[in-house]
Amino acid sequence: MNLYGVRAIYGYEMARTRRTLLQSIVSPVLSTSLYFVVFGSAIGSRMSSIDGVSYGAFIVPGLLMLSLLTQSIANASFGIYFPRFVGTIYEHLSAPISAFEIVAGYVGAAATKSIILGVIIIATAGLFVPLRIDHPGWMILFLLLTATTFSLFGFIIGIWADNFEKLQLIPLLIVTPLTFLGGTFYSIDMLPAPWNRIVLLNPVVYLISGFRWSFYGRADVSVGISLAMTVAFLVGCLVLVGWMFRTGYRLKK
Repeated sequence: MNLYGVRAIYGYEMARTRRTLLQSIVSPVLSTSLYFVVFGSAIGSRMSSIDGVSYGAFIVPGLLMLSLLTQSIANASFGIYFPRFVGTIYEHLSAPISAFEIVAGYVGAAATKSIILGVIIIATAGLFVPLRIDHPGWMILFLLLTATTFSLFGFIIGIWADNFEKLQLIPLLIVTPLTFLGGTFYSIDMLPAPWNRIVLLNPVVYLISGFRWSFYGRADVSVGISLAMTVAFLVGCLVLVGWMFRTGYRLKK
């Protein structure tokens, strides 16, 4: 394995984050903090607890997942799209570095940024709401899996997109609405029939449910199913990325 090549790509992407610190870290943290202030402190103080968890604390895993998904996709999609846009992707493809190593560099950097952001948001949430983590090991596992999986998904979007507008198309029109409808601000048990069954078709439900279980020991669906769905999506993304490099889809003209 060409560790020098992976380290070069990874280092370049992390350096880009340091140059755009306000956009990459500060802005998402401030946006999520506003949710904590409005929904956690202002509205949450007037709402009853859910399974013994205050409403402000209940929404923390969902809001964290929202930031994690959107930032993982954004970091990875822009990271690979820009080399395609300026033409430097051909230098990667002709260099003595494999497709796996290229993906490891870009996706590893995007996942690292998202994990750092997630840790900062968790620390920030503790300033606004009474936060606890019942299963820290599972929380770290879900954090790592989600960041890696959606960084891979963002990598796929970055290869698929042929203009800057398409980079935002799937995150804005599909991922963000699915996250809001996936139990970010409520438990799906609160929904009337048949919506409490229909919502199970939303894959983000399983991500938020598993993540919330790692915090408070309660979940809308089994934590095993949540983990299996996350791993299945990860494997699907790996297969699709492999196909893209094998066929040269939008990588070679």
